[in-house]
Amino acid sequence: MGNPHILHMITPLKHMSPFDVNMALDAGFDAVIPYTQVTLEEVRGLVQDAIFSRSPSDASRTGLFIAGKNASLALDMAEAAQEAMVGPFQLSIFADPAGSFTTAAAMVAIVEAELKSRHGRSLKGAKIAIFGATGVVGTSSGVIAALEGADVTLVGYDGPTRVGRLADEIKIRFGAPARGADGSSAEKKRAVVAEADVVFCAAAAGVQVLSAADLAAAPNLLVAADVNAVPPAGIEGLAIDARGAPIPGSKAVGVGPLAIGDVKYKTESGLFKRMIASDEVLNLDFRDAFALAREIVG
Repeated sequence: MGNPHILHMITPLKHMSPFDVNMALDAGFDAVIPYTQVTLEEVRGLVQDAIFSRSPSDASRTGLFIAGKNASLALDMAEAAQEAMVGPFQLSIFADPAGSFTTAAAMVAIVEAELKSRHGRSLKGAKIAIFGATGVVGTSSGVIAALEGADVTLVGYDGPTRVGRLADEIKIRFGAPARGADGSSAEKKRAVVAEADVVFCAAAAGVQVLSAADLAAAPNLLVAADVNAVPPAGIEGLAIDARGAPIPGSKAVGVGPLAIGDVKYKTESGLFKRMIASDEVLNLDFRDAFALAREIVG
């Protein structure tokens, strides 16, 4: 029997999410240690303390989980952790800020499966409008979809400025095209939905983003997905457990938060288990989450 599997969990926030702590322990880590209010500059020292205190033979038994609520910062921390490693002194990395990478991966994977099974289409070329795009799940789903060739529009409830900056960041950082759109009024929001094949709703809990009238005015809409499990639904008429169920008053089918949550849970747990089982160090982020979510969805 080897040395224990240790997971160091860092977050720039005041608290580490109990959700992620529970998930890691249930997946099989022997010890999970949270570090809060961690800055980007502190990542190097923490990583080197973790790797130099163990034999290189224990590299795959040492992990770093990166939390928080900022996708770009989490990826920057992952890069800083990689740069901190020295020769055979390594550890595995898993970035999933606010569960956003695994949640977004689950949503995109289920929608992709619905497009394929019902319409023989892939994400490539699909016009996807994302509401709640300035949030970490919305942004992450936009990156995943854009990298798969989708025509991604980030919709700003407060106008086009913030989502425009996010779209530019996606283009620069990932080389994937995206655009921003103004969704600050009912008319502007409806105009965006009218052109969409797919809608992702990742807005704040308990906020209805799209009404039945919005959906009825969207002749091209094929699939609508919502991650909000707190009433009212982000998409009117979408059942919380929907997975390909017709949305009343629309020709589109819906994917509800419980369906997304089920795949998200299995994806996060699966990546933790992969870290434990691997004999090699891993570097996991939204790309790995999407690949696994696809496998889970089938």
